[in-house]
Amino acid sequence: MQHLKLTIEGMSCDHCVHAVEKALSAPGVENRAVRVGSAELDYDPGKVTPEALVAAIGEEGFAAKIA
Repeated sequence: MQHLKLTIEGMSCDHCVHAVEKALSAPGVENRAVRVGSAELDYDPGKVTPEALVAAIGEEGFAAKIA
């Protein structure tokens, strides 16, 4: 498992947090700590890439980047 920190723009409420948590509910992702403006998680690089997670958050309407 590898650790990943993301900064996320466009989040302002609990609904946003839940949308990002949903986006990060992917195989190989564990220990999600999502807050308004950021997320920290552990992921299995054999199952998912940081770029795929950033893209999944983008599909929810937020701009994420690796911190």
